[in-house]
Amino acid sequence: MTPPDSTAVRVGTFSWLFPYRSALAAVGLTLLIAVVVSLAAFASSTGMSFSDSLSGLLGTGDSATVMLVQDFRLPRIAVGLMVGAALGIAGCLTQTLAGNRLATPDIIGVNEGATAAVVASVVGSSTGMIGDWWLGPLGAAAAAMVVVACAGGAGSGGYRILVVGIGVSTVIGAVTDLVMSRENDNTAGGVFLWTVGSLNGRDWSVGTPLAFILLVLVPLALVAGSRLQLLRFDDDMAATLGVNVRRVRAATLALAVALSGAAVGIGGPIAFVALAAPVVATRLSGPTRVPVIGSALVGAALVGGADALGRVIAPVEIPVGVVTSVLGGPFLLWVLFGKNSQQQSGKA
Repeated sequence: MTPPDSTAVRVGTFSWLFPYRSALAAVGLTLLIAVVVSLAAFASSTGMSFSDSLSGLLGTGDSATVMLVQDFRLPRIAVGLMVGAALGIAGCLTQTLAGNRLATPDIIGVNEGATAAVVASVVGSSTGMIGDWWLGPLGAAAAAMVVVACAGGAGSGGYRILVVGIGVSTVIGAVTDLVMSRENDNTAGGVFLWTVGSLNGRDWSVGTPLAFILLVLVPLALVAGSRLQLLRFDDDMAATLGVNVRRVRAATLALAVALSGAAVGIGGPIAFVALAAPVVATRLSGPTRVPVIGSALVGAALVGGADALGRVIAPVEIPVGVVTSVLGGPFLLWVLFGKNSQQQSGKA
């Protein structure tokens, strides 16, 4: 039986299912990201026209315009897209693993662990600069181990992981706030903007390592996503189909932690992207697949668009994390009420 969102393609003795709905969604999201990049290159207070910004982005403008767009704006845009993609994939993996749309890295404590590790590295500093980005994955891994240990393992108890993660996130967040409150104004002020999620000052020095991380982890996430489709059945059925349930869960959680930790270490704890991206991607791609690529594209578009919006909607720049938080609050209510309404209609 062919899934409703796919079509069978046969060449001789070989056949495979082409997910045309997911492919169309990916093409549409790619075009949307191209529009976001163009608008983000234009979004600034320099007074440059959109046509000049576009010519600078394409390298066809004068040397000053090309330098301004490609050397100063484009690296930040690229970093934002990669951070959003990493958060989107991490959210997709954790939601599917826990079987709960609320079980995302920024809710179950992983992002708070990454944030705490980076903040702890600037204790006693007088520069006001944030710590090394690679501390993010280490802090995320430590928080994930605490959550899994307290929840009794990364089993099928999605609600247990969610509740324990919220508690761990609250504790780690309180410790982080305590540490920041003990620092001088210069350090606390510089780090505060990053702790709400900010891409200010981010360039290829952090974008290049993140690109290599994604180059390695995204293919692994695609493999994990294909195995997670079988975990939608019960454990016995998945094991019958040849899935090592414990290994798949452990590998999936490790991938999600690494992606989320790297994203937070570079862009700070940008809220709600990991929650919204998989939900939107599922609506676009259909419920029969784990939308790893769709979540990456939606996450990239969300962060890129929110960062551009934060640079033009106010006289001073608004951090991208503040923009996503404002937009994410109503979205979270929609997810909660939509879930409740679906459950009530199912019972009726």
